Parts: sequence; C-alpha cells; structure tokens
Amino acid sequence: MQLRRYETLFSKAIGGDEARELRKPETTDIVNRVGAITPNRIFINNYPMGNPLAVFNPSLLIRDTTEIILYARIITGYYKYVSAIAEIKIFYDDIERRTISMNYYSGRIVVAPSTKYDFWGTEDPRVYTIDDKLYMTYTGRTKYYFDVDRTERTLPVTALRTQQNEWVKAFVMVLPPGLREHVITDKNAFLVRIGNDYLFFHRLHMDDEEFYLVVSKVDRKEIIESEKEALETGKPKEIIVGSTTLVMNHAYFEQKLGWATPPIKISTNELLVFVHGVDNDMGVYRLLGMLLEYSRTDGVIVKAVTPTYIMEPRTMYELYGDRPYTIFPCGIAILSKKTLLLSYGAADYASGLGLLNLDDLFRLLDKGRIY
Repeated sequence: MQLRRYETLFSKAIGGDEARELRKPETTDIVNRVGAITPNRIFINNYPMGNPLAVFNPSLLIRDTTEIILYARIITGYYKYVSAIAEIKIFYDDIERRTISMNYYSGRIVVAPSTKYDFWGTEDPRVYTIDDKLYMTYTGRTKYYFDVDRTERTLPVTALRTQQNEWVKAFVMVLPPGLREHVITDKNAFLVRIGNDYLFFHRLHMDDEEFYLVVSKVDRKEIIESEKEALETGKPKEIIVGSTTLVMNHAYFEQKLGWATPPIKISTNELLVFVHGVDNDMGVYRLLGMLLEYSRTDGVIVKAVTPTYIMEPRTMYELYGDRPYTIFPCGIAILSKKTLLLSYGAADYASGLGLLNLDDLFRLLDKGRIY
C-alpha cells in the first residue's frame, strides 16, 4: 500500500493494522429495524415552512422511562442544501409497538447556522454526556464551504446545553499550524473523557485526498474556559487539538471510514465504538464495531473489530432516497441490559431506528479479537 502523505505525522494505534487485516467485504446484519420517520410526518413548530424536506442522521437522548429525544439534521430547501438541527420527541411505546413509521411528531429547530464555522449548515449531530453536561458536536459547513480554495470546508463545532435548555456553541476543534492549512474537511466528531484526559474522535480529509480515522487529545482547561466564555459571549472559541493518533486505515475494499455514534463505555478505559465504511464499488455505507482501550502510557489500543459489517442498507427507506444505499448512525443509547437503541440516517431522507443485541455484537467482536 502506498504510504499516505500525512500518515507519518500521526502516531498509530496499537492493533490498528491487525484490525484492518481481519476485515472482510461481507455483512452479518444484526440490527433489528424498528422503522423510520419520514419528513412528511414531522412538523417544525418554530419555522414557517412546517414540514422539512428531509429529516435524517439523528442522534438520540433517552430522557426518562417514557420519552426519547432525537436530534436530527433537517433540510428545508435544496438550493444550497443548508441544514439545521431539530429536536423531536418520540416515546418508548413507539419503539415497543413498532409504530414510528405511522405516527406524526412535532419538533423545533435548536441549532441553526449563525457563525463563520457553520454559515452554510449544521450537520450530523452527535449528542452525549460528560460530567453531567450535555454536549452536541456537529459538522459545521464553514463560510468557505463553496470557495475554490478547499481549506476547512467543514469543522466540528461543539455546543453545550444550558440549564435553560438552550444550546450554546462553545468551541471549535482545529488542527495545529502546519496541518490546519491542509484540512479539507473535519467531521464525524465527538468528545470522550477517560480519567482526566479528553479525547476528540474525528475524521480528517486532507489535501492528499486521503481520509484519516483519528483520535486527538484536548486540554481540559481549554474546554472549561471555552464553555465559560461561550456562556458569557455566546460565541464559540477555537481549541487546537494535539497528539493525534491514526486508529485504523480503511480496508482495500473501501474508500474511507468515519466515526458513527458516540461510544458506549464498557469499563473505565474501554470503549465500544462504531464506524461507518464506504465501499469502492457503489459507495454503499455500512457499519462495523470496534473495542478500543486507552491509557496514558500506551495511548489508543484496538482490542477487537467485527470482521464483517454489522449493518448495511436493506429496507426500501435505506436503499432509496436523496442519497441511495446509505445508513448513517449518529446516536446510540442503552435501552436495556442487553439491547442498544440505534438512530441513523436512512438514504439522507428519513430517520431510522434499530435495536442491537449486545450478545450478537460481542460474538462478532470475539471473532475479530486482537487483545
């Protein structure tokens, strides 16, 4: 394999190369589909258009024993395909009765373009909790998105939910000088805290036209200071990431990899993470799982990978839409002791939900265990 231009500038995760070699261009689909919410069944109550044209790539939050909140990307016009993020409430009964494809829901826009970092759209949110604070990291289409110069077309923006249930854009992660000017897009991002370390998961597209699935370190003090400043000024602050680690290269049968949902913590320093892969043949989006471990001494360790994909487009609403053959998970939550609830975009048009049995998942991970 030809050496990538920037690969030597990143450290490499232990086990990443072994994990790549274990992977096969096959799918063992273990996600039980619940259904999908289409845009004609969503009414946005704080925007005059009412129904969006597309509602997809949702993250999710389980609020209590009765209510689930989706944070979905919505499109209201196709001219520039500018996105906002809407909060949509659904109920446990809708999952149990498999009625989400038949019900109608109301929602409201909670994050919309407002800065130079997201002028042309707020996309693909990942919602997660750190230290009892609720964060949303989304892809901001910057003011440069349509420029001939392709530098920093997208950047990851993180918003913090206040006690008044409003979202304040707190910080934007950027690479250090010397690398930053070579970034075309940076997306598929979220923060994870392990001990006193903050890890930033993100996917880089650099000007060598390669894609890098990476984890970087972030200074905790900078995060705290940025949050305080944002609450006072309402403006996000740039934070420079460092110590970037390349977790795993895409396989020979893929164009690229990207982080999917925020992780599920298995233990103090072990994470269950999900990754989407895009194939070389038709550009089909599929999903795989990984077990990662992190320590200050060894950094990121890839402990296991599912040798096959665990989900691929197969229902009509996943095969046909604004972007055919696409499943794009952005949200995950523990629904019960052995079941995860997965939220995902279906063909860049609808919001799908699926159930994932942990026993089935770990059986596949055991087949691809490295450590």
